[in-house]
Amino acid sequence: MTQIIQSLAEVSDRYDALFVDLWGCVHNGVTAYPEAVSALQAYRQRGGIVVLVTNSPKPRAGVITQLGLFGVPDDAYDTIATSGDSARAAMFTGAVGEDVYFMGEWRRDEEFFAPLDVIENPVPIKRVPLTDAQGVVCCGPFDPMADPAVNRADFLYAKTNGLKLLCANPDLVVDRGDVREWCAGALAQLYTEMGGESLYFGKPHPPIYDLARRRLAALGKDIPDSAILAIGDGAQTDIKGAMGEDIDSLFISGGLAAEETRTTDTPDPMALQEYLQKENSAPNFTIGQLR
Repeated sequence: MTQIIQSLAEVSDRYDALFVDLWGCVHNGVTAYPEAVSALQAYRQRGGIVVLVTNSPKPRAGVITQLGLFGVPDDAYDTIATSGDSARAAMFTGAVGEDVYFMGEWRRDEEFFAPLDVIENPVPIKRVPLTDAQGVVCCGPFDPMADPAVNRADFLYAKTNGLKLLCANPDLVVDRGDVREWCAGALAQLYTEMGGESLYFGKPHPPIYDLARRRLAALGKDIPDSAILAIGDGAQTDIKGAMGEDIDSLFISGGLAAEETRTTDTPDPMALQEYLQKENSAPNFTIGQLR
């Protein structure tokens, strides 16, 4: 059974590094959570390492820019691993071919196609209409408020022609302030349900954890998984991923599951247990909000 705690400091001394989700934990898609920022700053001041592990389809540089706009200071973290960078690496090695059909908001996601210097002999990627594509690159829906089912016709064509879908963000939904939006993961889920093949690189899938460990190593830190605590508000992404990697986890119940867990300052214990059982999720610890 998960242990409900009131502050990160109650358990953080047991760990040398944190893998911290962003959206719903450190910010709400509009502005930073001051208590979360303070908790991460305090942890780093005590010598801990903070790796922000996010399902954002953005490259790391884009996330850094976004964090600044949201008011998350750079002394709240050490480094960043993004689903976008994991997915970009796969794209530039030809995971879905050279000619790709792009799904997303181009003004937001253009940097996804920027050259990636760490890949030797990268595949030249060209955006083309669906009818000319060898694969699909999905950074998100064209309209985040539209039901994913609006893509059924295109997905039927893509599946029939054997196109793989590269999903740059496995999240199903996200709350931007008080507004819930669909993410790329919902489209990839639909495509899979229709019989297509979706490739995932963010949480809960292994590639992003491998990237997070490489980010730690690049800092000169050799930290075993037993000394890492994963923090997030997604039972099927953050917590499922941590369980799969055998990493301890802290569930933020006041994020995506605030209503189901009846979280105000802290979750209702019975509601929390019912929710975790339904999700087949077993975080080591639970807290209402990161603080």
